[in-house]
Order: sequence, then C-alpha cells, then structure tokens
Amino acid sequence: MDNIHYISNEVLTLETVEEIILYYKNIGLSDEAKVNIQKCRDYLDNKITSHSKPIYGINTGFGSLCNVKISNENLSKLQENLVKSHSCGTGDEVPKEVVKLMLLLKIQSLSYGHSGIQLQTVQRLVDFYNNDILPIVYTQGSLGASGDLAPLAHMSLPLLGEGEVNFEGKKVHSSKVLKKFNWEPIVLKSKEGLALLNGTQFMSAYGAHILMKANKFSYLADLIGTISLEAFDGRIEPFHELIHFIRPHKGQIVTANRVKGFLEGSEIISQEKTHVQDPYSFRCIPQVHGASKDAIDYVRKVFKTEINSVTDNPNIFVDKDEIISGGNFHGQPLALALDFIAIALAELGSISERRTYQLISGLRNLPAFLVDNPGLNSGLMIPQYTAASIASQNKQLATPASVDSIISSNGQEDHVSMGANAATKALKVMQNLERILAIELMNASQAIEYRRPLESSDFIEMFLKSYRDEVPLVKEDRILHYDIEKTVAFLNSFQIEEYL
Repeated sequence: MDNIHYISNEVLTLETVEEIILYYKNIGLSDEAKVNIQKCRDYLDNKITSHSKPIYGINTGFGSLCNVKISNENLSKLQENLVKSHSCGTGDEVPKEVVKLMLLLKIQSLSYGHSGIQLQTVQRLVDFYNNDILPIVYTQGSLGASGDLAPLAHMSLPLLGEGEVNFEGKKVHSSKVLKKFNWEPIVLKSKEGLALLNGTQFMSAYGAHILMKANKFSYLADLIGTISLEAFDGRIEPFHELIHFIRPHKGQIVTANRVKGFLEGSEIISQEKTHVQDPYSFRCIPQVHGASKDAIDYVRKVFKTEINSVTDNPNIFVDKDEIISGGNFHGQPLALALDFIAIALAELGSISERRTYQLISGLRNLPAFLVDNPGLNSGLMIPQYTAASIASQNKQLATPASVDSIISSNGQEDHVSMGANAATKALKVMQNLERILAIELMNASQAIEYRRPLESSDFIEMFLKSYRDEVPLVKEDRILHYDIEKTVAFLNSFQIEEYL
C-alpha cells in the first residue's frame, strides 16, 4: 500500500481520511495542488501592486475594522499581528488526534487555489503533519462563525516560530522544533493570516474524529443490546422483516437484520417464552438504534461536503479575475450536524441504560442485581447508578448549541453558529456512550450466565468468551471501577472487521 496520500482536487472521503490516520500515511501536495496554490498567489501579488482600492482582509483591517486601509509595506506585519492577536484560546488542550486532523483538513482546503496562500506555507503545514509536530490548540475560544479563529490561530502560531507544539512526546516551544529541522519561520504575505484563521477545520476535525468512531459505537450498541435481549429472555418477533418493510427506514431495517444475524443458531432466543411482549428498550431496538444510524448517515454527508470545501474569506477566483468577500467560514451546517449526532449518540446511551436497569431488576428469573446472595452482595446495583448518571449528563450535553448566538466584533459578526461548542460537546457525548455501553455489557454478560445450560449463538458466545478473558464473572462484591475500565479497554480494542 502506498504510504503517501497526495492532496488534490479529488474528492476526499471520510473513508480516505480514516485510512490516512489508521495506516499512519504521510501526505504530500500533488502537482495539481501546487499549481493551484502558486497560480492564486501570483495573481494576488499582481493584484496588490496594480490595485489601490481596499480589498477586505488583504489590505484592510479585520472584522469591524474592515474599512481601515493598510499600506503595502505593512501587509506582512498585518497578517502576523492577526495570528498573534487571535491566539487567545483557553480551556483544555484539543486531543492530539483532532489537531492532526485539523492540519490535514486545513491543507486540503488551502490546496484548491482560492485562498492566496504561499506554497511554502502550505508545505510547512505538510511538514508539521508528516513529522507529528502538533500545535497546542485549546478547546475554548471559537464562536464557529468567522471560522474557528482562536483554535486555528494557535494551530498557525508555530509557522511563525511562536506558540507550543507536541513533539516526540513532549510539549516544547515551536522555535526549538524549527531549529531542529533547520526551518526558518514563515514570513506571511498579504491575506495569508486570514486564509489560515478563517475556516471550519476545528469543527470539521472534531466531526471527522467522531464519525470515524460513530459507526463502531452503533454496531456495538446493536451487539450489546442483542446480548441483553438474550439475557432478558427476550422475543425475536420484533425483529421480523415484515414489520420493518412496512416502515422502511434504512437504519431500522439494517438494525433488525443485524440483530437477527447475531442471534442465528441461539438456543436462548428459540426457547418457548412465557411472556407476550418485551419492554420498549428491547422491543424497539430497531426503531431507536435505526434512527441514530440514519442521523449518523446524514451527518456524514454534511462533513463529506465540508472537508472538500473552501471555507476562508475572501475567496479568490483567478480565472474570473474576482476577489469576493462572503461567508463560507460560517459553521451553521456543521453546528446543526454536530448537535444532531450528539442527540443520536445520546439516545443510544439512553436506551442502553434502560436495558441495564431492566436486567438488574429481578425480573424473568434473574436474581436482583445479578449476583448470588443479594443483600450480602450488592452485585451490579451501583454500575446502573453510574450509567444513569452518565446518560443524564448526555441529555444535558445534547441540548443544542446551534440555537444559541451572540454578537461579536462590534456588531459586524451579529450571528454565530456556536459550532465549536457543539463539536466539543459531541465528542464528550461519544466518550460517555462508550462507558454506558461498557456497563451494559458488564450486566448483560453477567445475566446471560443465569440462562445456562442454554447457549446463545456461536457469534455471541465467541464474543463473550473473549470478554471473559478480560473481565471475570462477579461472584461476590469487588471494586467494579476496574471492571468498567477493563470493559472500556476491551471495547476500544474490538475490531468490527474481524467479525464481519
């Protein structure tokens, strides 16, 4: 497999992004990208020397200072000042894997030749990416409107030999890394600071990172939910294809088929049932999980479009001899999508916690709290509390950020997307979902032992055997924090492809 991905005008899919990350591919600029970048820069240089009128962001101030004309001899200083003044992020550091995606997506956006960036500037970003020189970026500071200004400013500081980076496992000042590689700081030319800072790459990177894992969590929700169904001695009828063909939402059909596939050959599901119906958290798995699948699919379409877009401002159209100021940096499409995926993932956690609650309730010949000698042993009583706490936090985090706005820049930027807040919240929801599913697996795997000697399907039994190698049955009370952490690690190591 070629271990270099060349940035070009070809559509960059989320699958390709995942492959670049998964296989630790380096990136390079295709000849096409180099020509696009250089052609646009040459055009802009010529325009500045021959054009005396103000052009926003190129020879003017920024935001509400857009009417202040800047002399040609100060254009480089203008761009440097822009990067420094906007580097006012705070809060937690953005995860390194998200920063790496920010670099990749910013390079992609700049490569189309509508941004006026210098070729050497983009090449330096490529060098950062390939050498794992990851700028320190902070989670707080972006309104998701004029692009992700503060996060992208911090991402850009090391180009100037300013700010800090993660390199070789340490946080160091960027000037030390530049010296190590014998690189001179980039001297920004007109428009470059704005090209770097305007854009949606903070929101986009978070979205891509979440989407790279969302399908796995959807699959695990189906699998763990199926194990819970078996443990609860549930019925197979709600997964019959006839039900779903008369309400043919794609995600619903996929979920029902998947659950039936998981159960193929199960003795437990095939035994005669004494109860007529199951609670909704079991019976409506196709409808609830399926709706989340459909939401994830929608969000994927939004982000596929976004990562193949030019999102800085103004935009330069060399062939039309036009420099046009617009609003492609506004994060509204992403804000709505990130809120949507947060809601979808929160719902997978909400229904999971309800299944956990049913399993510990002493119903259907299961012992209370899934342990022998309940009373002396509390068993799995309290992990459900933990799952309930996390599920409720997810409900709070799933409150949409995109319905909010606040005025900035003296009223020039009077409607903002809040997409950056939507992004950081959505990642937290996904991390919470992982723990809720881990707790459900702890309970379901414990409860299914009370159905012995009957066995589930070969597939489920194989999965449970692998899990039991990491987390033993709870026979008497022990510190269950460790079980939760081991279960999370087990789910992290689980590769869906091995089972498909």
